[in-house]
Amino acid sequence: MAHNLLSGHRGIIFGALNEQSIAWSVAEHCAAEGAQLILTNTPAAIRFGQVKQLAEKTGAIVIAADATNEEDLEMLFTEAQQKLGGKIDFVLHSVAMSQNIRKGKVYQEADYQYFHQTLDISAISFHKMLKTAYRLNALSEYASVVALSFIAAQRAFDGYNDMADAKALLESIARNFGLVYGRKHHVRINTLSQSPTRTTAGTSVSGFDSFFELADKKSPLGNATAEDCADMCVILFSDYTRHLTMQNIYHDGGYSSIGE
Repeated sequence: MAHNLLSGHRGIIFGALNEQSIAWSVAEHCAAEGAQLILTNTPAAIRFGQVKQLAEKTGAIVIAADATNEEDLEMLFTEAQQKLGGKIDFVLHSVAMSQNIRKGKVYQEADYQYFHQTLDISAISFHKMLKTAYRLNALSEYASVVALSFIAAQRAFDGYNDMADAKALLESIARNFGLVYGRKHHVRINTLSQSPTRTTAGTSVSGFDSFFELADKKSPLGNATAEDCADMCVILFSDYTRHLTMQNIYHDGGYSSIGE
């Protein structure tokens, strides 16, 4: 049931591709709570994915942009403010990709060209996004920025490969930029460490099904779904969390606190 928690809020959601994307669920829930949205992804992802269908469903505007390209990001934040009629109140970073995982390369045999690409797409893009928004002063006072993370940023998980390093970097960027942006414009920056979730990217990780089942069994509350994650993002984007920043929030049914 919607409560208009984001009524009057303007947001940008990075990374929605299809109905299996967490960003897709986040967009649906934000729209239901009254937000105006910009959906963004690479031109290829928009062309071959289902982003336009999501835009029709949520009343969102689609702007193609490569999150690793600073010129694209400048265009995105400038155009988003023009189309939505003001500064941006919340941003979701849900962007991740590892060719080492896709190509089946084990961690100790990582291809470094792929490794650099993993870090650039999955973590450094977050820094570029924040840097661009900061330079353009594109975010409103007390705006909220959330990046999706995973417990492998702190723990070793067989098969998660170089994405674990990328998530660790992502969380560090949130803390460091949170300090800078918080002091300057009270902008909140957090990461949300989600349960294993059956997304297109998640299921490409070797052994995902067994880990999904293990986490679901061990977690006192079971795995949080994409829909649950979307609800949590709405709370983080809302005015009810105005003093929550520079945190990594475990949204995993308690799995991260289990000692077995």
